[in-house]
Amino acid sequence: MTRGSLRLRLMLAGAVSILVALAAAAFGLVLLFSQHVERRAHAALDLQMEQLLASLDRDPATGLLVVTRPAPDPRFGTPLSGLYWQIEGAGILERSRSLWDSTLTLPPDAARPAIEAHQYRLAGPAGETLVVSERHVTLPARLGGTGIRIAVAQDSADLAAATRDFAYDLLPYLALLALVLMLAAHVQVQVGLSPLGRVRQRLAAIRTDPEASFGKDFPEEVQPIGEAIDQLLEARRQQITRARQRAEDLAHGLKTPLQVLFGDASRLRQQGQAELAEDIRSLAETMSRHVERELAQARLAAGARALSCDAATVAAQVIAVVQRSPDGQRLTFELGGAAPLLLRIDPADLAEALGILLENASRHAAGRVVITLAGGAADQGSLTIRDDGPGIDPDRIDRLLERGARLDTSAAGTGLGLAILQDIVKAWSGTLVIVNHPEGGLSVTVTLPRAGSAPVTAFPA
Repeated sequence: MTRGSLRLRLMLAGAVSILVALAAAAFGLVLLFSQHVERRAHAALDLQMEQLLASLDRDPATGLLVVTRPAPDPRFGTPLSGLYWQIEGAGILERSRSLWDSTLTLPPDAARPAIEAHQYRLAGPAGETLVVSERHVTLPARLGGTGIRIAVAQDSADLAAATRDFAYDLLPYLALLALVLMLAAHVQVQVGLSPLGRVRQRLAAIRTDPEASFGKDFPEEVQPIGEAIDQLLEARRQQITRARQRAEDLAHGLKTPLQVLFGDASRLRQQGQAELAEDIRSLAETMSRHVERELAQARLAAGARALSCDAATVAAQVIAVVQRSPDGQRLTFELGGAAPLLLRIDPADLAEALGILLENASRHAAGRVVITLAGGAADQGSLTIRDDGPGIDPDRIDRLLERGARLDTSAAGTGLGLAILQDIVKAWSGTLVIVNHPEGGLSVTVTLPRAGSAPVTAFPA
C-alpha cells in the first residue's frame, strides 16, 4: 500500500490494534471472572461440607450415621435442583433429597488427610456437569472411627450463566472504552502528523521564496528530511547562479561582435551592396534575438523571490519612461482602477513586462492607451493595457506568443518582446490573455497572484 492517506492508515491501524487489545482484554477478564466464580463456588461448597460434617451423628436406635440437621440451602431438598450432597463409606450412603433416587458416582479416591479437600467435575443425575468439592474424613471414635467420603456438588451451568452475564455487562463498557481509545488515537495521530502540516507550509513558503530554508525547528524524526531539503536547495541555488553567470557572460560576450556586424551591414548598404548587407543584418538580428532571449531567461532563472510591488506605482513609472519615446509623445496615457494593487512579482520584472506591452501599444495606438488595474479574486490581481488602434487579425492572436512573433512585422526590433513577456508572467505563476476589444483596439490582460506583504522599493524610473 503505497498510496492513500497516511492519517487514514494510522487510524485504521490504531482501530485494529485497539479492537484486538480489547478483545484480548475481554477474553482475559471473562476467564479471570470465570475462575473467580468457580473458586467462590468451591468455597461455598466447602462451607456447606463443614456444616454437614458438623451435623453428623449416630442414631441411637439404629446405630447408623445420620445428618441430624437439614442443610441450610433449600435447594438440597428440591429434586434435581442442581445442588447436591452425598456421604459414603463403611457401608454408609447418605445423600440429599435433591438427588432423588440417584447417586453421585464418585471417582476412585485414595485416602486423604481430613483437612484436604479437592475439586473436580463429574456428570450429574440429570446429565448436567457438576463442579464437586470432596473430602475424605476419618470420623472420631464416638462415631465409629471409620473413614467416609463427603462430596457437595453444584451444577456448572449456574457458574456459566454468571460468567455469561458478566460478559454481557462488560460489553457496553468495552464499547465505550473502544470509543474513548479511538478518540485518543485520533488526537494522537493529529498531534503526531502536525509536523507534516508545518512541512507543507514551509515547502509552500520555499516555493514562493527560493531564498527561504526548511529550518531546524522540527522533531528529530522529521529534521533529517529538512536538512536534506536545505542541502538540495543550496545546491540548486549554486547551480542556478553558475548557469546564470555563464549565460550572461556568453550573451554579453556576443553583444559587441553583433554591434560590429550591424555596423558592417550599414556600411555595405551605403556602398551599394544592399543584398549582402540585408543577409548580414538578418543573421545578426537572429543572433541578437537569441542573446536577448538568453539574458531574459538568465534573469528569470534565479527563481521567483518572495517579493511584492504596488502595480500602480510601477505602471506610473513605466508610463513616464514610455511617454518620452517618439511614439509615446503623441499619445495620452490613462491609468485607473484599483489602487494600490499589491502583486507578488519582482518590481523589475513587472516593469519589463509593462514596458513591452506599452511599447507595443504606443506603436499601434491612434491617440490613447488605457491601463486598468483590477483586484479581481481575493488572491489575484490584473493589469489590462488597451490601445485605440486597429487591432489585429483574430487568426494571428494565437501566434503572437510564439518565439520571434511581433505585432508589426515592419517595425524594427527582434520581435522577441511578447515571448519574453510570456516567460515573465509564467515565472510568477500568472496568465496572459490577448483579445481584440469590442470597441476597437487590442486589449492585453496580465493576471498575477496578489501579495500579502508590504511592497518593496519600486522599480526606479
